[in-house]
Amino acid sequence: MKPWKRDWGLTGRIWLTMFLLFLVYLAFIAVLSMLGIGLPFLVVIVFLMAFLQYFFSDRLVLWSTRARVIEPDEYPEIHRIVERCSSEAGIPKPRVAIMQTPVPNAFATGRSPSHAVVAVTDSIMRLLTPRELEAVIAHEISHIRNRDVLTLTIASFVAMIAALVMNNFLFAAMFNRRDSGNAWIIAGIVAVVVYIIAQLLIMALSRYREFAADRGSAYITGSPADLISALGKISGRMAAVPPQQKQAVETANAFFIIPALSGSTLLELFSTHPALEKRIAALEQVELELKGLE
Repeated sequence: MKPWKRDWGLTGRIWLTMFLLFLVYLAFIAVLSMLGIGLPFLVVIVFLMAFLQYFFSDRLVLWSTRARVIEPDEYPEIHRIVERCSSEAGIPKPRVAIMQTPVPNAFATGRSPSHAVVAVTDSIMRLLTPRELEAVIAHEISHIRNRDVLTLTIASFVAMIAALVMNNFLFAAMFNRRDSGNAWIIAGIVAVVVYIIAQLLIMALSRYREFAADRGSAYITGSPADLISALGKISGRMAAVPPQQKQAVETANAFFIIPALSGSTLLELFSTHPALEKRIAALEQVELELKGLE
């Protein structure tokens, strides 16, 4: 395995995203203030949100995807692969979860390498060979090693809160008093802006982090060809999955190794992943690089 190099491009993007998310948080506080919520309560809400996101980010993602943490005796081979890849990456072995869905995919979540989870769907285990599955799991282990998971989770949470305000501001404006109704309209407009900004931040960070995790997988396994093959299989099978099945898991697209796009939601406008062709081309370059070190 090639020695792990810190990706300063990814590190810079993570810090920039965190700073911009701080500004988005300020906008969210302004929205709540417009709705007549007092400053003491606002402070409590902000600290509660920060607490939940930091300490329960992995549980929130697992809950939203209905993924179930499994023990080693349930799926021993998956646990062995996760242990092998995490050892190569130099991080503690994360917990392992299974997601029951016909959408072949995988993702990682957690606030740090010592509090992380790697999840795979039952369908991806049937689709890929053991070597291809190991390449996919190595990709997710790389996300944990690169410490980009928490930033993405926070950005997704901000987008979710803004979406809730967007979905309810018209109803609230119609049935509240005239003055508070106007406040809800303003809050709704701000929420739309916050949602778009959060999605753009997710998109910008996620595209780069996918390239970084692809490289990490190649370094861990020493075989970029296995990940290239896995990405091709996942993408090909995704086209055959019914749109309603993909729509059921679209909220986790930013975390998935290949997004599940149903073609029927606005999420399609915010592509979180680079084109498959570009990822394959980048992996082919890594393969040439690794061969040059032999």
